[in-house]
Amino acid sequence: MTEKILKKNKCGMLVLILTIILMLGSAALMIYGGILMDNGGTPMLFVIGLVILCVSWIPLMGLRILNPQEALVITLFGKYKGTIKDAGFYFVNPFSSSVNPAAKTKLNQSGDVSTTTHVATKTATGNIAIDIPSKKISLKIMTLNNNRQKINDCLGNPIEIGIAVTWKIVDTAKAVFNVDNYKEYLSLQCDSALRNVVRIYPYDVAPNVDTTGDGIADEGSLRGSSEIVAGRIKNEIQQRVDDAGIEIVEARITYLAYAPEIAAVMLQRQQASAIIDARKMIVDGAVGMVEMALERLSENKVVDLDEERKAAMVSNLLVVLCGNHDAQPVVNSGSLY
Repeated sequence: MTEKILKKNKCGMLVLILTIILMLGSAALMIYGGILMDNGGTPMLFVIGLVILCVSWIPLMGLRILNPQEALVITLFGKYKGTIKDAGFYFVNPFSSSVNPAAKTKLNQSGDVSTTTHVATKTATGNIAIDIPSKKISLKIMTLNNNRQKINDCLGNPIEIGIAVTWKIVDTAKAVFNVDNYKEYLSLQCDSALRNVVRIYPYDVAPNVDTTGDGIADEGSLRGSSEIVAGRIKNEIQQRVDDAGIEIVEARITYLAYAPEIAAVMLQRQQASAIIDARKMIVDGAVGMVEMALERLSENKVVDLDEERKAAMVSNLLVVLCGNHDAQPVVNSGSLY
């Protein structure tokens, strides 16, 4: 389906003025015909004015008002006639209709705030609010925020992830006629693309994992490579929604965490890894400080220590520097030997 842009129908104000003049003229003709009938004349003018008045409202059905960044897909007896995109006051065939299959669809996204018109109807039991779906298609940039999904990463760990996809319609004919409901179609494709991409990556950096497909292990992860993962998700979604006339502007990860059933265990694992790294840094620093202390004592000839007492001194310094608690000093007032 190829989109056709209608630009020659921007004459709504002229048609409205002519229709009002026609209705006023038909009313005047009816009055003049009624005067002639009272004087014994023919009722022909009255009948003509009545007929014209009865059909003069039909052109009003073809008037369309379009706001900026909105579009109308026009069909006539089931045949696609074209799309109106520019803002203005238009006149189209009164018997044509506007098509928007996603007018009633409500998703967790921007753009669904004002898609209906509320009309109050008075009945015998009270007032009833009727929602009339708008047939206009928004060309604005909208954001789809799907529900969080529970997906297994490449190591089999269940994680919860959510994305926000920024999108817009670039081809109204494809969006209306190529898919049944472009909003639902986009939502389903976002979920599918997210699942396909996430299963390639581990949650955190893991050894011997290839996330790029080149056969070489890398350090890609969902937590550390969020920009790259978001880019791959965007490209995956774009390939799927090209036939629906939708352009994906951006995709971002909005939520990322381990699933509740393994969150506590993974937290302990991260804590243990952090403790090991911290201990390794402390030991490395303590060894360097002990080496420096022994070298300074030897250079300045402060004290001569044999190997046994050097070992004792190293042990004491490591206990002081690597301990979890502050050292309790002991003063020796006697001989060192």
